Amino acid sequence: MAVREKEILILISVSKTRNKGYEMLISDYQKPLYFFIRRMLLNHEDTNDVLQDTFVRVFKGVDKFRGESALGTWMHSIAYREALGHIQRSKRMLKGDWDGQIVENVRQLEGDAHYSGDEMQLKLQAMVAALPEKQRAVFVMKYYEEKKYTEIAEITGTSVGALKASYHHAVEKIKSAIQSNEWINEQVEYGNEE
Repeated sequence: MAVREKEILILISVSKTRNKGYEMLISDYQKPLYFFIRRMLLNHEDTNDVLQDTFVRVFKGVDKFRGESALGTWMHSIAYREALGHIQRSKRMLKGDWDGQIVENVRQLEGDAHYSGDEMQLKLQAMVAALPEKQRAVFVMKYYEEKKYTEIAEITGTSVGALKASYHHAVEKIKSAIQSNEWINEQVEYGNEE
């Protein structure tokens, strides 16, 4: 465990310094968790809601954290489960129009003040958003966050072999979409017709 993580956990474990520990925890992990969740959901408001839920679960469970993984890995696993839960709840509410929601999220991403990508990055985000949720999470952690498969395995509770296969399938789907340009043209251009 890193020195900073130990310091945070010690501060949180003492009632007098608990708030300072929580402040350090938020300061160190808020941004990376935000961007992971944002790449999963695309929508800024949904991302903030899921991030808040993640920190609530972290604060409630940090006393039980046993240090079997890095603190950041443990928190990432909570963010991963919260993001997947949000997606599943959204799918149930939308009753099958999840593709339409993806298109809407990509369209909103274009005009979002919190998004600073160019057109190609926007198209990549659209392709990543079209992946099945677990494949999307693996792609985000491996491609964007450059995590090792062993850490992704800890976060997702999936074997390294299955993660490698999942990442390979995600990359192949994205390559295929780039080569055919089908999904991107249909979906992203749809958002520009206004």
